[in-house]
Amino acid sequence: MEIDHIHFYVEDAAHQRDWFIDKMGFQSISNSIHDDTYSEVVGNQSVYFILSSPLNDASPVSYYLKSHPPGVADVAFRVDNLNFLLDKVSRFKVEIINQSSLTAFPLNKPVKFAKLKGWGSVNHTLIDQASPRTFISSKMIAKSDIIGIDHVVLNVPQGELPLAINWYKNVFDFISHQQFNIQTEHSGLSSEALVDSSGKVQFNINQPSSTNSQIQEFLDHNNGSGIQHIGLKSSNILQSVAQMRQRGLPFLSVPNSYYQNLKELIRKSTISCLSQQELEQIETEQILVCWPEDNPTSILMQIFTQPIFKQPTFFFELIQRRNQAQGFGQGNFQALFEAIESEQIKRNRVSSRVTLQAVTPQS
Repeated sequence: MEIDHIHFYVEDAAHQRDWFIDKMGFQSISNSIHDDTYSEVVGNQSVYFILSSPLNDASPVSYYLKSHPPGVADVAFRVDNLNFLLDKVSRFKVEIINQSSLTAFPLNKPVKFAKLKGWGSVNHTLIDQASPRTFISSKMIAKSDIIGIDHVVLNVPQGELPLAINWYKNVFDFISHQQFNIQTEHSGLSSEALVDSSGKVQFNINQPSSTNSQIQEFLDHNNGSGIQHIGLKSSNILQSVAQMRQRGLPFLSVPNSYYQNLKELIRKSTISCLSQQELEQIETEQILVCWPEDNPTSILMQIFTQPIFKQPTFFFELIQRRNQAQGFGQGNFQALFEAIESEQIKRNRVSSRVTLQAVTPQS
């Protein structure tokens, strides 16, 4: 299994296309009109996003936007055996919204697919692995530091976490990889990281553990469960973030104290895992860093954008995994949670100051 594409429902697909091109450096690939809906495809050699907006009230996008803000409506997977999976999901009484085939251009070969009703507002289009690639552009697509989708994160209401986990385990045979309970002085969350059997799909699920949690804020604005963020895998996060900042993409702020603590941790480390130049760049770009104590060269570097829509809902993460860094470090998870909580304070959702701490976790 692997992620084929992500489908956003937005108010103006052309405007959102320009945003992805201008702010994130993606390229326009194609556009189309179907089912009272206008769609744009943007991407690079490894990542594809469909951006759809309604042409009239009959569009399914219009129906979606009456209940939810713009966001991710579909996380599409390529699966090894579509027919086998459909037989399986029918036993769990999963709603199959659509099952059909379409002709993929320019190859003119059929693409077998089905769309399942997922959790909350999210659907999952399943594409048979034997089908040709859905997006093949005749345009020359420039190489990019963004080399894939690392993970997708779903937020669910308090009490639904075990139910959602079991749903994804039953339907897609996901397995539990890590569990987190993140708590600050003011709010918290519980989270479980799931992976498919191949390790190519990482799907994390969060629930709030307090009424003023950032997860609850998302749920309030999204009107229920939905995709909170997508982690984009970078081969050079320092360069990716610098370029996106130059393009005007805003990221979450990290206080200077975090990097003072980070420098102290590196000073005490028996192995120098980052050069002085890299450390200066990391601080300049405000990237969070952690590593397992038993393997300090296996470095996880992460950063969050600000929400990309008007509402404080969906955002992107950039992530780089050096030397096969696995999972999600507790230290980075805690620091990222606190960084978002700081933004909540600015929006008056929580009422006190938080301080980010640099922590080297066990992965």
